Amino acid sequence: DVQLQASGGGLVQAGGSLRLSCAASGFTFDDYAIGWFRQAPGKGREGVSCIKSSDGITYYADPVKGRFTISSDNAKNTVYLKMNSLKPEDTAVYYCAADTRLCLGSYPRDDYWGQGTQVTVSS
Repeated sequence: DVQLQASGGGLVQAGGSLRLSCAASGFTFDDYAIGWFRQAPGKGREGVSCIKSSDGITYYADPVKGRFTISSDNAKNTVYLKMNSLKPEDTAVYYCAADTRLCLGSYPRDDYWGQGTQVTVSS
């Protein structure tokens, strides 16, 4: 079974940092891009960042460029999202997801999503 386990969320003050982890299993990790999405209260889900390390591809949405860094440990089938200089507007539930063409704009299938992890940034 496909599993994507997100962790690392929490409460942090503005300007602080968090590192999210997404542990993947049940599919060939090297064949897939792993991405992070977020959903704030009352808003739609938006893409944040993605990586396909086998192709050397990374992507960042404009609101997080220069502050967030995505990386991959292929030996552990885990993707990380280091979030620095956090802002209150980064508050959301963060989800990881997988798709072979995620970094090219493809939307993951329903069974290729992990559960969310809450990130709350206080002002």
